Amino acid sequence: MDKLIITAALTGAEVTRQQQPALPITPEEIGIAAAECAAAGASIVHVHARHPDGTPTQDKAIYQQIMAEVQKRCDVIVQISTGGAVGMSPQERLAPVSLKPEMATLSMGSVNFGQDVFLNLPDDIARFAAEMQAQGVKPELEIFDSGMLATAKRWLAKGQLPSPAHFDFVMGVPGGMAATPQALMYLLSELPAGATWTVAGIGSAQLPMATLGILWGGHVRVGFEDNIHYRKGELATSNAQLVARVARLAAELGRAVAAPDEARRILGMTLVNAVA
Repeated sequence: MDKLIITAALTGAEVTRQQQPALPITPEEIGIAAAECAAAGASIVHVHARHPDGTPTQDKAIYQQIMAEVQKRCDVIVQISTGGAVGMSPQERLAPVSLKPEMATLSMGSVNFGQDVFLNLPDDIARFAAEMQAQGVKPELEIFDSGMLATAKRWLAKGQLPSPAHFDFVMGVPGGMAATPQALMYLLSELPAGATWTVAGIGSAQLPMATLGILWGGHVRVGFEDNIHYRKGELATSNAQLVARVARLAAELGRAVAAPDEARRILGMTLVNAVA
Protein backbone atom coordinates (compact mmCIF):
# COMPACT_ATOMS: atom_id res chain seq x y z
CA MET A 1 0.00 0.00 0.00
CA ASP A 2 1.32 3.45 -0.92
CA LYS A 3 1.92 6.08 1.70
CA LEU A 4 -1.08 8.29 2.45
CA ILE A 5 -1.43 11.57 0.57
CA ILE A 6 -3.32 14.19 2.59
CA THR A 7 -4.89 17.09 0.71
CA ALA A 8 -5.92 20.21 2.61
CA ALA A 9 -8.83 22.05 0.97
CA LEU A 10 -8.18 25.37 2.66
CA THR A 11 -10.92 27.80 1.68
CA GLY A 12 -13.45 26.73 -0.96
CA ALA A 13 -15.95 29.09 -2.55
CA GLU A 14 -18.91 28.83 -0.19
CA VAL A 15 -17.75 29.00 3.43
CA THR A 16 -17.81 32.43 5.07
CA ARG A 17 -15.96 34.03 7.96
CA GLN A 18 -19.29 34.22 9.77
CA GLN A 19 -19.49 30.43 9.63
CA GLN A 20 -15.78 29.77 10.32
CA PRO A 21 -13.80 32.70 11.81
CA ALA A 22 -10.48 30.94 11.05
CA LEU A 23 -11.17 30.71 7.30
CA PRO A 24 -8.12 31.90 5.30
CA ILE A 25 -9.13 34.41 2.62
CA THR A 26 -6.21 36.60 1.54
CA PRO A 27 -3.21 35.16 -0.35
CA GLU A 28 -1.03 35.66 2.73
CA GLU A 29 -3.54 33.90 4.99
CA ILE A 30 -3.80 31.02 2.52
CA GLY A 31 0.00 30.79 2.38
CA ILE A 32 0.23 30.64 6.17
CA ALA A 33 -2.53 28.01 6.34
CA ALA A 34 -0.75 25.94 3.68
CA ALA A 35 2.49 25.98 5.65
CA GLU A 36 0.67 24.93 8.82
CA CYS A 37 -0.99 22.07 6.95
CA ALA A 38 2.31 20.99 5.40
CA ALA A 39 3.86 20.85 8.87
CA ALA A 40 0.89 18.74 10.03
CA GLY A 41 1.29 16.21 7.20
CA ALA A 42 -0.41 17.55 4.06
CA SER A 43 1.42 17.18 0.76
CA ILE A 44 -1.25 18.86 -1.42
CA VAL A 45 -3.12 22.10 -0.81
CA HIS A 46 -6.30 22.64 -2.80
CA VAL A 47 -6.92 26.35 -3.23
CA HIS A 48 -9.74 28.67 -4.22
CA ALA A 49 -9.19 32.41 -4.53
CA ARG A 50 -11.25 35.10 -2.83
CA HIS A 51 -11.55 38.85 -3.17
CA PRO A 52 -10.66 40.83 -0.02
CA ASP A 53 -14.37 40.97 0.86
CA GLY A 54 -14.50 37.17 0.83
CA THR A 55 -16.38 36.67 -2.42
CA PRO A 56 -15.02 33.93 -4.72
CA THR A 57 -12.95 34.77 -7.79
CA GLN A 58 -10.91 33.02 -10.47
CA ASP A 59 -8.76 36.12 -10.99
CA LYS A 60 -5.44 34.86 -12.32
CA ALA A 61 -3.50 37.59 -10.53
CA ILE A 62 -4.89 36.55 -7.14
CA TYR A 63 -4.05 32.89 -7.82
CA GLN A 64 -0.53 33.96 -8.75
CA GLN A 65 -0.23 35.72 -5.39
CA ILE A 66 -1.55 32.64 -3.59
CA MET A 67 0.94 30.36 -5.32
CA ALA A 68 3.80 32.70 -4.45
CA GLU A 69 2.72 32.94 -0.80
CA VAL A 70 2.51 29.14 -0.52
CA GLN A 71 5.76 28.42 -2.34
CA LYS A 72 7.83 30.83 -0.26
CA ARG A 73 6.67 29.12 2.94
CA CYS A 74 6.67 25.40 2.18
CA ASP A 75 7.10 22.65 -0.41
CA VAL A 76 3.62 21.32 -1.18
CA ILE A 77 1.79 20.53 -4.38
CA VAL A 78 -0.47 23.48 -5.16
CA GLN A 79 -3.71 22.28 -6.70
CA ILE A 80 -5.93 25.06 -8.03
CA SER A 81 -9.67 24.81 -8.49
CA THR A 82 -11.20 25.07 -11.94
CA GLY A 83 -14.63 24.59 -10.39
CA GLY A 84 -14.53 28.12 -9.04
CA ALA A 85 -18.02 28.94 -7.86
CA VAL A 86 -21.48 28.15 -9.20
CA GLY A 87 -22.39 30.54 -12.01
CA MET A 88 -18.87 31.33 -13.23
CA SER A 89 -18.21 30.95 -16.96
CA PRO A 90 -15.89 28.20 -18.26
CA GLN A 91 -13.45 30.83 -19.52
CA GLU A 92 -13.37 32.44 -16.09
CA ARG A 93 -12.86 29.11 -14.31
CA LEU A 94 -10.05 28.02 -16.64
CA ALA A 95 -7.98 31.22 -16.46
CA PRO A 96 -5.56 30.27 -13.62
CA VAL A 97 -4.42 27.07 -15.39
CA SER A 98 -2.12 29.27 -17.51
CA LEU A 99 -0.06 29.83 -14.33
CA LYS A 100 1.12 26.20 -14.68
CA PRO A 101 0.31 24.93 -11.17
CA GLU A 102 1.38 21.36 -10.53
CA MET A 103 -2.26 20.21 -10.28
CA ALA A 104 -5.77 21.43 -11.02
CA THR A 105 -9.20 19.96 -10.50
CA LEU A 106 -11.33 18.84 -13.44
CA SER A 107 -14.97 18.04 -12.70
CA MET A 108 -16.21 15.28 -14.99
CA GLY A 109 -19.76 16.54 -15.42
CA SER A 110 -22.57 18.63 -14.00
CA VAL A 111 -24.23 18.16 -10.62
CA ASN A 112 -27.03 19.58 -8.52
CA PHE A 113 -25.27 21.47 -5.74
CA GLY A 114 -27.74 22.13 -2.96
CA GLN A 115 -30.21 24.60 -4.48
CA ASP A 116 -27.92 25.40 -7.42
CA VAL A 117 -26.52 23.55 -10.43
CA PHE A 118 -22.81 23.29 -11.18
CA LEU A 119 -22.69 23.10 -14.97
CA ASN A 120 -19.78 21.48 -16.80
CA LEU A 121 -20.65 20.58 -20.39
CA PRO A 122 -18.66 17.95 -22.36
CA ASP A 123 -17.12 20.63 -24.57
CA ASP A 124 -15.98 22.49 -21.45
CA ILE A 125 -14.41 19.34 -20.02
CA ALA A 126 -12.55 18.75 -23.28
CA ARG A 127 -11.28 22.31 -23.32
CA PHE A 128 -10.12 22.11 -19.70
CA ALA A 129 -8.39 18.76 -20.27
CA ALA A 130 -6.58 20.04 -23.37
CA GLU A 131 -5.38 23.19 -21.62
CA MET A 132 -4.11 21.24 -18.60
CA GLN A 133 -2.22 18.91 -20.91
CA ALA A 134 -0.73 21.86 -22.81
CA GLN A 135 0.41 23.52 -19.58
CA GLY A 136 1.81 20.33 -18.00
CA VAL A 137 -0.78 20.37 -15.20
CA LYS A 138 -1.83 17.11 -13.56
CA PRO A 139 -5.66 16.91 -13.51
CA GLU A 140 -7.48 15.59 -10.48
CA LEU A 141 -10.75 14.20 -11.83
CA GLU A 142 -13.56 15.33 -9.53
CA ILE A 143 -16.33 12.75 -9.17
CA PHE A 144 -19.60 13.76 -7.50
CA ASP A 145 -21.62 10.77 -8.67
CA SER A 146 -21.11 7.44 -10.43
CA GLY A 147 -22.04 8.80 -13.86
CA MET A 148 -19.03 11.11 -13.75
CA LEU A 149 -16.76 8.13 -13.15
CA ALA A 150 -18.30 6.33 -16.14
CA THR A 151 -17.66 9.44 -18.25
CA ALA A 152 -14.04 9.63 -17.12
CA LYS A 153 -13.50 5.97 -17.99
CA ARG A 154 -14.85 6.52 -21.51
CA TRP A 155 -12.59 9.51 -22.00
CA LEU A 156 -9.56 7.63 -20.67
CA ALA A 157 -10.27 4.73 -23.03
CA LYS A 158 -10.30 7.17 -25.98
CA GLY A 159 -7.09 8.87 -24.86
CA GLN A 160 -8.88 12.15 -24.09
CA LEU A 161 -7.43 12.23 -20.56
CA PRO A 162 -3.87 11.43 -19.46
CA SER A 163 -2.95 8.27 -17.60
CA PRO A 164 -2.35 7.38 -14.86
CA ALA A 165 -5.55 9.09 -13.74
CA HIS A 166 -6.11 10.46 -10.27
CA PHE A 167 -9.67 10.74 -8.96
CA ASP A 168 -11.22 12.67 -6.09
CA PHE A 169 -14.51 11.22 -4.86
CA VAL A 170 -16.44 14.14 -3.35
CA MET A 171 -19.14 12.44 -1.32
CA GLY A 172 -22.06 13.86 0.61
CA VAL A 173 -22.88 16.93 -1.48
CA PRO A 174 -26.68 17.39 -1.55
CA GLY A 175 -27.49 16.31 -5.11
CA GLY A 176 -24.41 14.10 -5.45
CA MET A 177 -23.45 10.62 -4.29
CA ALA A 178 -24.09 9.77 -0.65
CA ALA A 179 -21.11 9.49 1.69
CA THR A 180 -21.55 5.84 2.65
CA PRO A 181 -19.18 2.87 2.68
CA GLN A 182 -21.39 1.13 0.13
CA ALA A 183 -21.21 4.05 -2.29
CA LEU A 184 -17.43 4.30 -1.95
CA MET A 185 -17.06 0.54 -2.47
CA TYR A 186 -19.03 0.79 -5.71
CA LEU A 187 -16.85 3.64 -7.01
CA LEU A 188 -13.70 1.68 -6.17
CA SER A 189 -15.06 -1.38 -7.99
CA GLU A 190 -15.34 0.76 -11.14
CA LEU A 191 -11.90 2.41 -11.02
CA PRO A 192 -9.77 1.98 -14.15
CA ALA A 193 -6.54 0.04 -13.82
CA GLY A 194 -3.61 1.98 -12.43
CA ALA A 195 -5.70 4.85 -11.09
CA THR A 196 -5.15 6.51 -7.73
CA TRP A 197 -7.94 8.03 -5.65
CA THR A 198 -8.73 10.45 -2.88
CA VAL A 199 -11.96 10.70 -0.91
CA ALA A 200 -13.46 13.92 0.42
CA GLY A 201 -16.42 13.60 2.80
CA ILE A 202 -18.64 16.64 3.21
CA GLY A 203 -19.57 17.89 6.68
CA SER A 204 -19.90 15.17 9.30
CA ALA A 205 -18.90 12.59 6.66
CA GLN A 206 -15.33 13.92 6.55
CA LEU A 207 -13.88 11.79 9.34
CA PRO A 208 -15.66 8.50 8.44
CA MET A 209 -14.68 8.83 4.78
CA ALA A 210 -11.12 9.75 5.73
CA THR A 211 -10.89 6.63 7.86
CA LEU A 212 -12.05 4.47 4.95
CA GLY A 213 -9.57 6.18 2.65
CA ILE A 214 -6.74 5.30 5.00
CA LEU A 215 -7.85 1.70 5.45
CA TRP A 216 -8.74 0.99 1.82
CA GLY A 217 -5.53 2.22 0.23
CA GLY A 218 -6.73 5.57 -1.05
CA HIS A 219 -5.88 9.09 -0.07
CA VAL A 220 -7.72 11.71 1.95
CA ARG A 221 -8.91 15.30 1.58
CA VAL A 222 -9.91 17.38 4.59
CA GLY A 223 -10.27 21.09 5.27
CA PHE A 224 -12.65 24.00 5.65
CA GLU A 225 -13.95 23.77 2.09
CA ASP A 226 -15.64 20.50 3.00
CA ASN A 227 -16.13 20.71 6.76
CA ILE A 228 -15.71 23.47 9.33
CA HIS A 229 -16.13 21.39 12.49
CA TYR A 230 -13.70 19.30 14.49
CA ARG A 231 -16.54 17.42 16.11
CA LYS A 232 -20.28 18.02 16.39
CA GLY A 233 -20.92 21.49 17.77
CA GLU A 234 -17.22 22.40 17.90
CA LEU A 235 -15.61 24.50 15.18
CA ALA A 236 -12.14 23.44 14.10
CA THR A 237 -9.44 25.93 15.05
CA SER A 238 -7.59 25.61 11.74
CA ASN A 239 -7.24 23.52 8.60
CA ALA A 240 -4.06 22.13 10.13
CA GLN A 241 -6.03 20.72 13.07
CA LEU A 242 -8.06 18.60 10.62
CA VAL A 243 -4.90 17.49 8.78
CA ALA A 244 -3.15 16.57 12.02
CA ARG A 245 -6.05 14.36 13.09
CA VAL A 246 -5.84 12.35 9.85
CA ALA A 247 -2.06 12.03 10.22
CA ARG A 248 -2.47 10.73 13.78
CA LEU A 249 -5.17 8.31 12.72
CA ALA A 250 -3.01 7.02 9.88
CA ALA A 251 -0.14 6.45 12.32
CA GLU A 252 -2.43 4.51 14.65
CA LEU A 253 -3.57 2.37 11.71
CA GLY A 254 0.00 1.73 10.57
CA ARG A 255 0.03 3.78 7.39
CA ALA A 256 2.81 6.31 6.81
CA VAL A 257 2.04 9.78 5.46
CA ALA A 258 3.59 10.84 2.15
CA ALA A 259 5.90 13.82 1.83
CA PRO A 260 5.34 16.06 -1.23
CA ASP A 261 8.00 14.38 -3.39
CA GLU A 262 6.58 10.97 -2.46
CA ALA A 263 3.11 12.22 -3.41
CA ARG A 264 4.44 13.37 -6.79
CA ARG A 265 5.83 9.90 -7.41
CA ILE A 266 2.65 8.13 -6.29
CA LEU A 267 0.55 10.32 -8.59
CA GLY A 268 2.86 9.84 -11.57
CA MET A 269 3.37 13.58 -11.88
CA THR A 270 6.83 13.27 -13.37
CA LEU A 271 5.15 11.54 -16.33
CA VAL A 272 2.78 14.46 -16.83
CA ASN A 273 5.61 16.98 -16.64
CA ALA A 274 7.70 14.95 -19.08
CA VAL A 275 4.87 15.00 -21.64
CA ALA A 276 4.58 18.77 -21.28
